[in-house]
Amino acid sequence: MTKFLITTSFGLEALVKRQLLDMGFEDFEVSDGMISLNTDLSNISKLNINLHEADRVYLVIDEFKAHDFDQLFEKVKQISWPDFLAKDSNFIVSARSHKSKLFSIRTIQSVSEKAIIESMRKRYNINHFEKNGHKVQVEVMLKNDLATVAIDTSGEGLHKRGYREDTVKAPLRENLAAALVDLSFYNPDRFLFDGFCGSGTILIEAARKARNIAPGIDRDFDFENFIFIDKDHHKLAKKEALEVIDYDKKLNLLGSDISGRAISLAKNNAINAGVGEDISFITRDITNVAIKDDFGIMITNPPYGQRLSHVDTDEIYKKINQKFKNMETWSFYFITSDEKFDQKFKRKLSKKRKLYNGGEKVDFYQYFGKKPDKNGGNN
Repeated sequence: MTKFLITTSFGLEALVKRQLLDMGFEDFEVSDGMISLNTDLSNISKLNINLHEADRVYLVIDEFKAHDFDQLFEKVKQISWPDFLAKDSNFIVSARSHKSKLFSIRTIQSVSEKAIIESMRKRYNINHFEKNGHKVQVEVMLKNDLATVAIDTSGEGLHKRGYREDTVKAPLRENLAAALVDLSFYNPDRFLFDGFCGSGTILIEAARKARNIAPGIDRDFDFENFIFIDKDHHKLAKKEALEVIDYDKKLNLLGSDISGRAISLAKNNAINAGVGEDISFITRDITNVAIKDDFGIMITNPPYGQRLSHVDTDEIYKKINQKFKNMETWSFYFITSDEKFDQKFKRKLSKKRKLYNGGEKVDFYQYFGKKPDKNGGNN
């Protein structure tokens, strides 16, 4: 069995846990921002390709106590690094430390890199390594004097799906947008609307989830070039992900924005994401969008002062209130860093959740409308 560490933003751990269970994984533990999973090495592709809300997947090489730098050096040197690194691997050492005697990040990195080189010299009998091959990101994580040495298998963060050519200012990360959809009442049978859609990320993530398009199906990962990875496992994982895509489902998603540039970006991003025909995008002020009181869902990231300095938030909130004042069957979801948002939206708050967009704290305000019953009415 191999140990993996799956990182995610604070507040999204339960969503990653739920997906791991859905994927058939059971041997894992959840902590703040981290899931520790024991499974076969062959699942490295399955995890990177399919996890919607994760940030990165790390492969744990070794764990040990490190109370001083001599101990750290010897333990890292004892690892059989030639099993993981090629003679020309461009290995880069990063470090982090929390509540540990070793806290100098630069020294932890330097000592660990010297130890890796010592280990490599034993096999290759050379003093200088060119490091001009494929990148391998080595992470040395210290917590309460326990050192975890791991390799980042993802490369770029998993929020980078590969479909965004460009974005509007202050975009939502793709994995956070996916989380908003998962935390809402949205399902493919309901109408989904984003009245401030920007480059379309929320709607694109919803459409891809509805069609069962794996979030990492279109991108590359660092592990694909690792010397110890069986490339056939990756080919199989991609094949399995492609086979389960649902091309038949009919979706009803609409995005509007007053920025023509944003709508143009959204259309291009949706095409790149394989859902260009599933989402309608229109350049229009939210007050001029024609919608019905038919159990719709709105998930949106409205402009606010910290995000866009020129925005008149009071005017935007006034428009939202006027537009939806009689929409009793609609459910509304707003993500914003405006801590006074609930005072301005004239609905009774159902739930509020603290999340993070990158390093920025945001709140997810949830307002639940009437639900459709099985006969098409409401309850």
